[in-house]
Formats: sequence, C-alpha cells, structure tokens
Amino acid sequence: MPDSAAPPTAPDWLQAGMDHLWLPYTQMRNLPTPLPIVSAEGVRLHLPDGRSLIDGISSWWTVCHGYNHPHIRKAVVEQIQHLPHVMLGGLVHEPVARLATRLTAMLPGDLDHVFFSESGSVSVEVAMKMAIQYWINRGVAGRHRFVSFRFGYHGDTMACMSICDPDEGMHGLFAGCLPEQIIADVPRSTEQRAAFRQLLKQRRGEIAAVIIEPLVQGAGGLKMYDAETLAFIRQACDAQDHLLILDEIMTGFGRTGTMFACQQADMVPDIATFSKALTGGTLPLAATVATRRVFEAFLSDSPSTALMHGPTYMGNPLACAAAHASLDLFEREPRLQQVAAIETRLRDGLSACRGLNGVLDVRTKGAIGVVELDRAGEANWLKPRLIAEGVWVRPFGNIVYLMPPFVIEPVDLDRLTAAVVKVVSDWSRERA
Repeated sequence: MPDSAAPPTAPDWLQAGMDHLWLPYTQMRNLPTPLPIVSAEGVRLHLPDGRSLIDGISSWWTVCHGYNHPHIRKAVVEQIQHLPHVMLGGLVHEPVARLATRLTAMLPGDLDHVFFSESGSVSVEVAMKMAIQYWINRGVAGRHRFVSFRFGYHGDTMACMSICDPDEGMHGLFAGCLPEQIIADVPRSTEQRAAFRQLLKQRRGEIAAVIIEPLVQGAGGLKMYDAETLAFIRQACDAQDHLLILDEIMTGFGRTGTMFACQQADMVPDIATFSKALTGGTLPLAATVATRRVFEAFLSDSPSTALMHGPTYMGNPLACAAAHASLDLFEREPRLQQVAAIETRLRDGLSACRGLNGVLDVRTKGAIGVVELDRAGEANWLKPRLIAEGVWVRPFGNIVYLMPPFVIEPVDLDRLTAAVVKVVSDWSRERA
C-alpha cells in the first residue's frame, strides 16, 4: 500500500481541493494524499470507497461520545431553527447563560466565572491575559511572566507558543520572536520540588502565573505525573501568592478518569481552560473559568479594569446547545465507568509492546494509552500500516497513542490495541 493509503479512485473534489488547501502540521510539498472522509458514526470513519476505520484518537481528543450522536445532533438542529448566532456584546441568550451556570456548578471550589471563546488556544490566551491584568488591576507592577513546564503544550497562537516546551515542542522556529517565559521541570522528585519552590520565591516579582496540564501533558509527549505532584504545585503557588492556571483542554470531561483531572488532586486552580470534548466533538467552543478572587480584581468604577477581549463567536448558541447535550450524556450515561473499563483494556492490550526493541515505555491513564518509541519521525512508516489494519491512529514525534471515544465497544478497542501491537512489533523487527 502506498504511504498515502489513499483510495484507488479518489472523489473528484479531493484533488481539486488539495490544490488550494493548507493543512495543519504538514509539509505541503510532495504531500501524500490525505484520506477523504464522507461520513462518520459511533467510532467509525467512512471513506468513499466503502472502507471504514476505527478512530483511535477521537478526532484530536474531542469525540468523547462518538460521532454523530443523535442527542447532540437533535439539540443542534433545534437550536439552529430559532437562533444560530447572536453577539455577546450587549446581548445575551439562554443557552450561554445556562451553560455558564451549569459548568460552574460542576467545577470544584469557586471556579464561578466563565469567559467563552472558540478554541483551546484562545482560551489559554485569555487565561494568560487575565493573569497579567489581575496583577495590574491590583496595582502590582512587573508580574508578566509565566512558569510553564518541559514537555508542556498549550496551543499554537503566539502567547501560547511562548509557554510550550521550547526544545521538545514544534515552535523552535519562533525563538527570539516570542515573550521569554520561565520553563521548569515538573517537580516529581525531592530535588525538583526544592528547586521549584526556590524558583517561585526568587522570581516572585515577575511571575504572573504558573500554568500546567494536570496529570497528563498532551501534545508535548503525553508525559504523565501523579496527583500528589499536582497538589504540591498548588501548595507551592499558594506559599508565594502565585496564580495557578490549569490547562484542562485535553484532560477535562472524563479523559483521565474523573470529570476533571484536578479533582484527583483535590485542588482548585485560580483559572482553568476547557475545550475539545466540551461539545462532544461537534462545534468549536472553549471556556476560561476564573475563581471569584480573580474575577473581583476586574470589578471597579473604571472601564480600564475591564477584560478587553471578545471573540466574535464567543458563546455561540449552536455550540452551547451542543455542549448542553454533551453534558446531558455525561449525566445520563456511564461515561466515567466506560473510561475505567477502557483504561484496564488499554493497559492489558498494549502490554505486549513492553520489552520490544525500540520501545521505551508503555503507559496508561484513564482513556489514554501510550507507546513511546526511542526515536522520533516514524509516523510516515507507522501510519499507513495502521490504516491497513483498519484503524485511524496518528502517531506524533516518538509517540504512538490511543484516545478512543468513551463509547467504544470492547471488540473495537481490542482491534485498536491489536493493530498498534502488530505495527509496533513490525517496526521493532525491521529496525533491528
């Protein structure tokens, strides 16, 4: 099979479109033809030649309830019939008001104030802007830098790039163009914790906030750490009066085994960001949620203390309707039990990769399974062979991973893990 794994007779719109499309994370010169998808339901993606693939990564970790879920589809259809969109500048609508109320009731502590946007990157930008202006509004000068972590990833917009890992990430080309931030090791060991405390103390006057992905660092390598480490970071921030931002864009809404990853550490951030699974993978929506303490720093008689930010489609009624339907499904169906069952099956199914030549680690957390290889750049070899096994899995860097929809049946999950084991085993033998 050719590396593109393209169907033998592609639809006419495919090549015409590829003459004009600019695709993400892709060198467009000599690009293999991407797979055309004409429909999807449950955990399956359907191609025009009649093939179907089991989606092992939930369309970048969003489709937690499976594709084309009838409850979400019904909610969006009903919403579009009477209010597809209205701006939130001076106006408001019921779906967004009820969604803000519903989200804050679900979240721990006093995460009580929701600012909506359209993408995860923008929600992080908003969080960073909130953190800096929090100190400005309190009359504290100079606190404009962020502490982030090696292997961290928070998005591709300019401010977000500055808090991603500068060495392991994908944004090294922009070195010198981005704000200089403070990159630390995730403080797992005693020595790292002592160094982290000292860092927060020594640079207290310039730090606006600490930001981290809780329990699992996503696109920076799917590195995992324990809840006790997350609780320590909260305590260390409290000791020096630093704001803590949790990027729950990937981890939120059940992916790590609890509704929100921070719940496993029994802690509350000052600001949290959410997106991806918020609408069940149907429409773009993100949320930046702040505690009462942060929100109140923006309240005064002066317009200059207001948060001057406003995405055009923020709180879009269609997206809010989809989010409500997604939250309905979390309430009505056993999603967290499904995640627990997926974790066990991923752990068992991927264990055959342990000990293979070239495999550094196999790890799981919730509905996340990772096989880490000893070298990067293997995706072009691995991906077409995974497609040949009837699965859609998109390795990146030195990581082959699974993040299936929570509704996946055991037989399909076993097909996913078996495909990964077979292809990684073949890769291991070929490189020997």
